[in-house]
Amino acid sequence: MTDISKLTFAGHLKATLVLGAPLVAAQLSQMLIGVVDTIMLGWLGTEELAAGTLAFQAFFICLIFGIGFGAGMMPLIAGALGADNPQEVRRATRMGLWALLGLGLVLQLPLWFTGELLLLLGQDPLLAQLAEGYMRIAQWSLIPALMIIGLRAFLTSIERPNAVLGITIFTAILNGVFNYAFIFGNFGAPRLEMQGAAVATLLANVLAFLAAFAYVAWLKEAKPYALFTRFWRPDWPALSETFRIGVPVSLTIFAEAGLFSAASLMIGWLGTVPLAAHGIALQIASIAFMIPMGLSQAGSVRVGRAAGAGDRRAIGRAGHATLLLALIFAVASALVMLVYPDALVMLFLDADDASLPAVVAYAVPLLWTAAAFQLVDSAQAVGAGNLRGLKDTKIPLVIAVISYWGVGLSVAYIFAFPAGLGGVGVWSGLAAGLGVAAILLNSRFERRDRLNLTPEGQLAH
Repeated sequence: MTDISKLTFAGHLKATLVLGAPLVAAQLSQMLIGVVDTIMLGWLGTEELAAGTLAFQAFFICLIFGIGFGAGMMPLIAGALGADNPQEVRRATRMGLWALLGLGLVLQLPLWFTGELLLLLGQDPLLAQLAEGYMRIAQWSLIPALMIIGLRAFLTSIERPNAVLGITIFTAILNGVFNYAFIFGNFGAPRLEMQGAAVATLLANVLAFLAAFAYVAWLKEAKPYALFTRFWRPDWPALSETFRIGVPVSLTIFAEAGLFSAASLMIGWLGTVPLAAHGIALQIASIAFMIPMGLSQAGSVRVGRAAGAGDRRAIGRAGHATLLLALIFAVASALVMLVYPDALVMLFLDADDASLPAVVAYAVPLLWTAAAFQLVDSAQAVGAGNLRGLKDTKIPLVIAVISYWGVGLSVAYIFAFPAGLGGVGVWSGLAAGLGVAAILLNSRFERRDRLNLTPEGQLAH
């Protein structure tokens, strides 16, 4: 790998793109799993689509904690690589996997009561019942899904993004095939409808984890770290460090994801058609968000490596290169949403569904609003990722809570209900929260030296 201290800004742009492009593709492939679920449930009917939206959000909230731990693992591993410390790479990876396994087991309890929780949150009883039937099967896929996240974090940190992409595409293909089989009863499988989507998710994640584990165990570049040798032996200091970095990152991502989940609940109060339209718009916006998310992961790794190598200039170049690339792609995403909203929405609906015109009419303005906040959404994702590369996670958590819940949720509720803007009002609140986060996170990265965010005693002036 090229010495990060010798790279120009153009070199950082290229290196970030080389690392980030497969990660973006991997994120898009991961998102494809949810998109396929949404499309196929939409073919079943509006009620199934609405219930699926609630179930996916509940599952995603739990998955978010794992994504946070995975994001927290990357700067720890990347910093150890930058400092040429194989033992620290092994410790960070192994204890990260420990943390993810424990998290997956603990979260089974709240997922089991998905239906009861949705009823407490004011959702329609039929939708809550359908969502619970899905979750009682799909919840077990959380454990292999979280372990995949840990293995992907390791592969990303050692800059093997094509392997991450391959694993994710494999998962998406399995999920699509199993969905088609078990939702609709094809290929000789029973027709299970919503439960079929859950069976597909479980089978796909189990098989993908086994494939990812076998690949990492076989990979020549991973052998120096002996990740699975005496895997059962605890390393309490390393586990503590994993939680110190991972918990704030998880809560930060949860704060943002929780805002979108709260938006789903508020729109659920407006009715089934608004919730179905919101589910479609959210899937499209989430697909677009996979680009800055993948780039932010690349930024975390490259900033982390620069910090581990003790190069202050490289930290700035790596972070700025990531931000520039994310903003370029954000403009492209916004243009697609503005120019082709109807066509995008129609992809998720059965042409013979009687409610199709109402869902399309409600979803298009939501997509226009989503287009408006693509820049700030991308900027906040990269800002958070760059700070994670410096292992700065506590203050970004405070920023996230203030931005997403203090600003975003308040504006969403006020615009949606007292102001009477409905779904568009909710999405306007999302834009406000993301905008505040983008400003605060990126300004913190720009003030990293004054705030002593760079490792003390390591970085050259």
